[in-house]
Amino acid sequence: MEASAMEEALSKKTTSKGGLRTIPFIISNEVFEKVATFGLHANMILYLTERYHMTAATGTVVLYFWNALSNFLPIFGAVLSDSCLGRFRVIALGSVVSLAGMCLLWLTAILPADRRTPECEARRDDCQLVPWQLPLLFASFVLMSVGSGGIRPCALAFGADQLDRRDNSARNVRTLQTFFNWYYTVLGLSIVLASTVIVYIQQAKGWVIGFAVPVVLMLTALTLLLLGSPFYLKAEADRSVLVGLVQVLVAGYRKRRGPLPPETADASRFHNRAGYKPRTPSNRLRWLNRACALGDNPDKEVNPDDGSARDPWTLCTVQQVEDVKAAVRVLPIWSTGFMPGVIIGQQMFPVLQAKTMERRVGGLEIPAASFGVFSILTLTVWVAVYDRALVRPLSRLTGHARGVTLRQRMGIGLALFAVAMAVAARTEAARRAEALAEGLRDYGPQSGRAVRMSAMRLVPQHCITGLAEALNLIGQIEFYYSEFPKTMSSIGVSLLALGMGFGSVAGSAIVGAINAGTRSGGGRDSWLSSNLNRGHYDYYYLVLAALCVANLAYFVWCGWAYGEEGQNRVTAEEEAVEDTKTKEEQQQKL
Repeated sequence: MEASAMEEALSKKTTSKGGLRTIPFIISNEVFEKVATFGLHANMILYLTERYHMTAATGTVVLYFWNALSNFLPIFGAVLSDSCLGRFRVIALGSVVSLAGMCLLWLTAILPADRRTPECEARRDDCQLVPWQLPLLFASFVLMSVGSGGIRPCALAFGADQLDRRDNSARNVRTLQTFFNWYYTVLGLSIVLASTVIVYIQQAKGWVIGFAVPVVLMLTALTLLLLGSPFYLKAEADRSVLVGLVQVLVAGYRKRRGPLPPETADASRFHNRAGYKPRTPSNRLRWLNRACALGDNPDKEVNPDDGSARDPWTLCTVQQVEDVKAAVRVLPIWSTGFMPGVIIGQQMFPVLQAKTMERRVGGLEIPAASFGVFSILTLTVWVAVYDRALVRPLSRLTGHARGVTLRQRMGIGLALFAVAMAVAARTEAARRAEALAEGLRDYGPQSGRAVRMSAMRLVPQHCITGLAEALNLIGQIEFYYSEFPKTMSSIGVSLLALGMGFGSVAGSAIVGAINAGTRSGGGRDSWLSSNLNRGHYDYYYLVLAALCVANLAYFVWCGWAYGEEGQNRVTAEEEAVEDTKTKEEQQQKL
């Protein structure tokens, strides 16, 4: 692969920069940042319904759009990181903006939300919001989304940069694998802490103190990140990465009417960088091969001095074309990640369910928003068990180094999402039937009346969802990381968040359509009524289960059409080896 400025900077790492001593700063920053962020997300549906008088459906749509924005922006943060500012600067800027958003959200809890009127004092439902509360709330959401857009795509890659020797030695592979496992473990434990301690503080001490704690944590995260600045290995950004992608598309468009090189054409018919191993482009997406095909008179297209293209916007190298193909090929599989975004984004509904059920275990009453911790615990335990106990026996059985292929893991995860929604539908049907039997039809989550059914009945659906996330979402990250060129690692990692963003938009559309379509003009409640006992959330979960099954069938087709994994990495490694040999020969001549 053609060496980029980022890779060259990483290859020049010395003992004075990077290494294990930077990891405590990075991991500590991640812990405090994740606890602060997820501590706000977990309980937000209750904040919207209790303080802003939103219905369950409206609050869910607001949170869907917040999640969508938070998941869309990382792709821009990745582009900014890889091509302009570098990862450290983007993470630092993102942390500052997130801190500003959290401070603004804290301000919404400090300032009064309702107008003081006699009607409001007499009946809470008749209160009217002050006009500036909603703009403050939405501004805080936007700032936190912008901040996460800088942190999410860069944190994992920045940590790996400190340890990655940029070679394929077994020691380097084990080091990176250990780092990734610890990263996911720390991430899971941080979310567990956020879903228990932070949520408990919000419920027991109120929103003002509950929102102040994440502000302090985020400030601590930023401080730790900056303290480690002198020790970090900071690779410079490489503008040529994205420029090269655009050049391929432009060159392919300009030559769209030209002849397509035959499949049997040899390497002399294509443009390769001087000093690199000549090769032909793959036959996948052949229409892009025009971008690197030489004409009848190559001397007019290539500089004789250094072998570069006279006009890089009409002639690109074979590797540039293959990089674009790698990005285009993953798009169908990437689109199957929208449905997991829908499932994960609707986790505010189980919070409302838990609030209508018995949550006392022994002498402790579990906060409604803390039941999501079972999902994260399952994810964390599975990552550790799979890596330490299952990979070796599975690899002996299947002959695959990872135990099962990445696409197999992703497919199993998609199947488990469907199972989780079916279990959720069954649990909600039983909860609703019990509520009606107890005469609680007109008592919603805000009434304080609970069904005589343990909220622990919600645990199975959370555990299955957590296992699905561990298989599918982590599988997606590894898949994009392995299929994309190293110079585009931040962009590849951000694809997961981008897919989750589209899933959040799709989820809000599904909620809106079901809420509008199941409400009749005669005053009949919709399936997604704010009063769960009058709605039919079990039907909603069945709709999601059916969509998950359809998405799984689509994934199977996409996986079959994709072909063999790792082809782009193999060819890139071959070219990287040739590049190393060329540099060594040049040094010997000098």
